[in-house]
Amino acid sequence: MLPIEEPAGETLATRSPPLETSDIQATVLRPRPKPYCGEYVILRIGNAEQGREMLRRILPHVAPADEWWVPSLPGWLGIAFTFEGLKALGLPRASLDSFPIEFRQGMAARAETLNDFGANAPANWEHPFGTPEAHVALAVYAKSDQDLQKVLDLARKSHADLPDISVVYRMKFGELPDGRNPFGFRDGLHNPHVEGSGPAGAGTAATIKAGEFVMGYPDERGETADVPIPAELRRNGTFVAIRKFHMDVAAFRRYLRAQASSPEDEELIAAKMVGRWRSGAPLVLAPERDNLVLGADGNRNNDFGYADDMKGLKCPFSAHIRRVNPRDALNNDVVAVNLHHFLRRGTNYGPPLREGVLEDDGAERGGVFLLIGAHLHRQFEFIQSQWVTDGNFISHGTEQDPLIGNNEGDGVFTIPRTPVRRRLHGLPRFVTVRGGEYCFMPGLRALRWIANLGQ
Repeated sequence: MLPIEEPAGETLATRSPPLETSDIQATVLRPRPKPYCGEYVILRIGNAEQGREMLRRILPHVAPADEWWVPSLPGWLGIAFTFEGLKALGLPRASLDSFPIEFRQGMAARAETLNDFGANAPANWEHPFGTPEAHVALAVYAKSDQDLQKVLDLARKSHADLPDISVVYRMKFGELPDGRNPFGFRDGLHNPHVEGSGPAGAGTAATIKAGEFVMGYPDERGETADVPIPAELRRNGTFVAIRKFHMDVAAFRRYLRAQASSPEDEELIAAKMVGRWRSGAPLVLAPERDNLVLGADGNRNNDFGYADDMKGLKCPFSAHIRRVNPRDALNNDVVAVNLHHFLRRGTNYGPPLREGVLEDDGAERGGVFLLIGAHLHRQFEFIQSQWVTDGNFISHGTEQDPLIGNNEGDGVFTIPRTPVRRRLHGLPRFVTVRGGEYCFMPGLRALRWIANLGQ
């Protein structure tokens, strides 16, 4: 038998233990089904004992990661709690106080850090986001509307006879044609690979230590989380930043039309802003024109870096995908890129805007993103406040992400070219925050621990 060759810099002693996938919620590690439909539901708990009874009833229907592909249910249900929700469930004060400050404060209170001002300010969010009324977040996925209804009925039965448990928010979501987002780009193409979660797919980025995403395992610093307490609460748990966005597709199309000299130039500018063509083909591998075959090839469309594009001539430094994941474009001596990843689960809501339409039709459309990681501050908050909002890390001053930045008609986007760069001015806000919450998503044993408090 040939000896096993260890990856450079890694030994059996430093490798994380296999993940306890039977105790980790499926939403953390497994992608949504395809095709998919679903619904987000937010509950309010008015009585701690009724809240725990609801949790005991719903627990058998929460999908673990090891059953994602062969579920015992017609769909998949995930459950998470805001800090206010954990208080409402009656968690001990010592446990509540042990959570990190950003989670205890909540997303709305972190608005200054997150650059949520103007139209994005929490005062403009949909109710109950950013209020003490949002306690429990349910995410339900299925492959058909009929199966979705079956899982929703199971969830409803868990609290139908509990008068102090109320539904305060519901939102349906689903897949748009060809797996595109409302702006027309193929979506959900990249996530870091979590060590110990299973075989890495072809063309993925470097494997990241499990402790960056799930508590109870070493992270990239070699540290294992020691809060929240007790260990039964944190083991196999994680944090989720929920962000709901409205996407102004008509404004995006009008801006492209105003800046471009031809339909081909519109597509090039759009690709430069995103970092990929609409098919999903990355600019660094297809710099001149879209490549449908490359975009559809999951073995190749993420198999790239920026080491051979350090002047940004293929993919601009400020392109959306390069800002939120600089890959090998940053020197790890300055910024430890592996400390700033999160897992991204995105869904779409609302109908697509008809092709070629340049005026808004009044329909609500956009995306909801679950941004999952064990370190809210150095993952979601760092990326939002530094890489999305602040252009200094790419020597672009106040230039924000062209797609999701909080621009107010004064945005700038730089496209490196030779001999003279191209600079677009007057970027409006294409994406508006409609709501958000910080949630804790416990492991299944931790859910039972919470459910049985006081017994």
